[in-house]
Amino acid sequence: MARTLVFGLGGQRYPAVPTKVDRKKLYGWSETVAVDDDGNTLQVAAVDATGTIVIPAGGVGFGLLDVDERWVERSALHAVTADGADAEPVPSSFDAPVELTDTATPDDLLAHAITAVYQLVDAPDGFCEAVGDQIYRFDYSFRAGYTASPAFVLVSDGVVFLLVGRHTPFELVGLDQPAVVVDDEADQADDDDEIDFSMM
Repeated sequence: MARTLVFGLGGQRYPAVPTKVDRKKLYGWSETVAVDDDGNTLQVAAVDATGTIVIPAGGVGFGLLDVDERWVERSALHAVTADGADAEPVPSSFDAPVELTDTATPDDLLAHAITAVYQLVDAPDGFCEAVGDQIYRFDYSFRAGYTASPAFVLVSDGVVFLLVGRHTPFELVGLDQPAVVVDDEADQADDDDEIDFSMM
């Protein structure tokens, strides 16, 4: 079931369901199907370490063990920070209205690697106009946990988009920064002109 995000902007509430825009919807896709000589579709299976037991798909899972190799339930785990303190939980963005108060510049947006693009196709009337030419930024979390991703709300061609990504800090080299040019041929010529006194 689709979940609804509620955005707060200018004292108004704008509910909208994010619809993911992926490459399959834009360009289509192809699939490779493995079949036997009779045309029957082959099923993926695994083999145990001895090579004698065939494990069908879905028969292998992951478990968590403590230092004494005892089974640990996932519910017994909790997140900590680098210094060992308990990490603060982050609520889901769908649990409460998202207040769009922080704006971003195009450079701020371009400093992020966008990992997911959502189209807010059913946004109510007035939301597109309320966003306007601004780029709004907020912390997005699909489900409650301990991490949130930077997200941006913007309008393009009359459609409101939600972009989710991660910050990728990097430095650019500008044309005003001089570079050092090394002339290897000149160094080679100087080496050839040297006199080897051991030959005399």
